[in-house]
Amino acid sequence: MSTSRTIICLLRNDLRLHDNELFHWAQRNADHIVPLYCFDPRHYVGTYNYNLPKTGPFRLRFLLDSIRDLRRTLLHKGSNLVVRRGKPEEVVADLIKQLGSVSTVAFHEEVSSEELNVEKRVKDVCAQMKVKVHTCWGSTLYHRDDLPFNNMSRLPDVYTQFRKAVESQSRVRPLIPTPEQLKPLPQGLEEGGVPTAEDLEQTEPVTDPRSAFPCTGGESQALARLKHYFWDTNAVATYKETRNGLIGVDYSTKFSSWLALGCISPRYIYHQIQQYEKERTANQSTYWVIFELLWRDYFKLVGVKYGNRLFQIKGLQDKSVPWKKDMKLFDAWKEGRTGVPFVDANMRELAMTGFMSNRGRQNVASFLTKDLCLDWRMGAEWFEYLLIDHDVCSNYGNWLYSAGIGNDPRENRKFNMIKQGLDYDNNGDYVRQWVPELQGIMGSDVHTPWTLSTASLSHANVCLGETYPAPIVMAPEWSRHANKKPSGAGPSARGKKGPSHTPKQHRDRGIDFYFSKSKNL
Repeated sequence: MSTSRTIICLLRNDLRLHDNELFHWAQRNADHIVPLYCFDPRHYVGTYNYNLPKTGPFRLRFLLDSIRDLRRTLLHKGSNLVVRRGKPEEVVADLIKQLGSVSTVAFHEEVSSEELNVEKRVKDVCAQMKVKVHTCWGSTLYHRDDLPFNNMSRLPDVYTQFRKAVESQSRVRPLIPTPEQLKPLPQGLEEGGVPTAEDLEQTEPVTDPRSAFPCTGGESQALARLKHYFWDTNAVATYKETRNGLIGVDYSTKFSSWLALGCISPRYIYHQIQQYEKERTANQSTYWVIFELLWRDYFKLVGVKYGNRLFQIKGLQDKSVPWKKDMKLFDAWKEGRTGVPFVDANMRELAMTGFMSNRGRQNVASFLTKDLCLDWRMGAEWFEYLLIDHDVCSNYGNWLYSAGIGNDPRENRKFNMIKQGLDYDNNGDYVRQWVPELQGIMGSDVHTPWTLSTASLSHANVCLGETYPAPIVMAPEWSRHANKKPSGAGPSARGKKGPSHTPKQHRDRGIDFYFSKSKNL
């Protein structure tokens, strides 16, 4: 038996070296550190209710990028990333046996049941093998122990109450220092190859040149993105005005995918904002980045408070709604064949790129739950499959809100697809980008092809029901806006681009979904 102390750092959604308590703690307490990532086969099976694939091709590619990037970073620090395929509890047991010197297994705590089950199994294995367990909390902006609620059951059911309490009574912790060097792996331990998509029985995704998120996974890329968005372009200083955009890379921070895998720390973003406000400018836009990070914290804490109710059909209010399970309607929604161009454009963007804007997500979720009246879990599981930035609590939490069964009973919005399309894509450029069969329809008319004359449609090479579907559902409120086109949008706008920023009258719309009393969305 070796007398040296080895610590296994089991990595999951914390794929970074900066602001990572696991590495900081292990460096002080070990002679050898084993940074370990397991490709858990349970992540590559079907989803719980509708057996959709659990991990789609775009997220998998982003994860593989992130794993390779972390390996390069650790190699520079005198360490390496050990990669294995298998259930973490079994891989950990094998390594404890193989090495004979493991004193502790350390990992960051997660929130949802599948992740908590893995933690329980790892703890059981360690208890049987007389190895200690050390856990940290590191996925949120505000540390769980610093919240102004004695107990998670006291977490407010209204986001604004949570935000005000936290902003006035808690503080964001300083960054944990990044180790200059890391203790090496135990001698003779194989690093293990990073699997390919094919190894995990996935297809390699095709890159679409229209993507609003043509980014690569990994800590290095995340830090480069922040530098670009804050310091190189000052885009952060207009974030509040542009964040409801639909086309392009820089209308929003795009941090969410790196945050979901822990490639960037929310605290790092916060402290960079503080520095930016000191050195450049402080305004509503710079604050709004923190505001959105707090939403992310809130959904995670809602997950802690409500547990598995996050995934149950009755939601957090235990409310029975007669949801439909019509697979034909669901297929039309997921494939972008609903005949409602703004919905179809967003759904096709998701299918082709693994990304969809926040504005789009709110709309397609409202359409599925309020216009089609389909089981909200169908939508949540489709998003889980395809989104690169899938974060369990944020995804399911947002779907519960859309379905009107989230933790705040006042939140029961129905979005008007036509009004939203005209508000945020007023010249129709976004729709024409993703629904090319409607490219011949100019200006804002592209949002309501069914209102055009046969001659206009024929002139645009569109035949409803043949080249593009007729709407699978019609909401009565759409007609109020179908004929109220924005000025300058008709045929005279041929070739003219719509604004790339959020129209002035909608600049404060990012929170309408959560706070507006107006139902006319």
